[in-house]
Amino acid sequence: SDKAYIRVDDTVKALQAIGKYIRKRYDMPVVAVTGSVGKTTTREMITAAVSAGMKCFHTEGNYNSVYGEPITVSRMTDEYDAAVLELGIGEPGEMDILTDIAQPDICVITTIGVAHIEYMGSLENTRKEKLSIIKGMGENGTLYINGDDPMLYAVKDEIPCKVYTYGCGEGMDFRATNIRMEDGYSVYDMVHGDDVVTVKVGVMGLHNVRNSLVAMAVSHQLGVPYEKSSKAFENFRGLRQKVIKLPGKYTIIDDTYNASPDSMKASTDVLCDMKCEGKKYIVLGDMLELGGASEEGHRHTGEWAADAGVDALIAYGPRSAAMAEAAKARGVAAVHCQTAEEVLQYVRQFVRPGDAVLVKASHSMGLEQLLQEYYKELPQG
Repeated sequence: SDKAYIRVDDTVKALQAIGKYIRKRYDMPVVAVTGSVGKTTTREMITAAVSAGMKCFHTEGNYNSVYGEPITVSRMTDEYDAAVLELGIGEPGEMDILTDIAQPDICVITTIGVAHIEYMGSLENTRKEKLSIIKGMGENGTLYINGDDPMLYAVKDEIPCKVYTYGCGEGMDFRATNIRMEDGYSVYDMVHGDDVVTVKVGVMGLHNVRNSLVAMAVSHQLGVPYEKSSKAFENFRGLRQKVIKLPGKYTIIDDTYNASPDSMKASTDVLCDMKCEGKKYIVLGDMLELGGASEEGHRHTGEWAADAGVDALIAYGPRSAAMAEAAKARGVAAVHCQTAEEVLQYVRQFVRPGDAVLVKASHSMGLEQLLQEYYKELPQG
């Protein structure tokens, strides 16, 4: 063979060592993003904001794990001015590995939620693991935390580095005020000290207001003026959550990539904030990796959906029975389905022109394929 081979004791550790070595070759500022929910969208928004003033390298797809991050880092070159890396964990101890490779200058934590709690054991353990992201930072590093998240806000004064809070509540270092929805855009005023900037974001939802808020804060620290970064979000459409307008005035929110109770709530809020001529339905499937918190998580999601004001809930999968029961108990029409074909039958029965439908579940539930079948049935043109 004309290729060279290196024999190692552990191929994963070798891959990580190569990633760390390559990262050390570059002195560009590195932003690391983690969190139970919203890290990918936040990564993309920070990338968009930073790119308004400099050339920005960033994680692509889901190359954010202990296997994916070293591959991502090995693609870095000296043509970039800054880098934004997403760090995704599944088990305790993985953040130490990721932050050791990334060696970030700025860190962002979006939320502390029950995603992966099956492996973490508790919210406190999840928080501890996420906060270990700062171990890779130098002594002048900066951490941005979502101050609207009570788990993060409770420990903000105990974190041993410079900390900035962002959110919609009082007392935030970077605050979103005067929030409103205008023609499918989220619009708000960003307030930081004496600076006030109006921001228009091309995706809906309060969570996306926060995501763009921290993107502006981080990019400003890197030298990008607010006036430039604020323009970066007007055409932002996101990666995971897709709002699809179909012939016959059907609107589908396709959010079938993954799911947790926190992301279910955020997506339901997007649906309920949306203007539509008809009714609003949600098709929600099982959320995986919740461990002992599974029944409670599904039940709370059903209660949240009912309180948010949806017209009906179609629940899919064995774990989602608790979701449907909770919604029914609060007076909302709800059905529980064991098969994808049952789900499709109820969608055909309920949904009419002018209606809006949110479809969300853990990716392995296969609701994406169900949507493709449904699209084929709709009138074309």
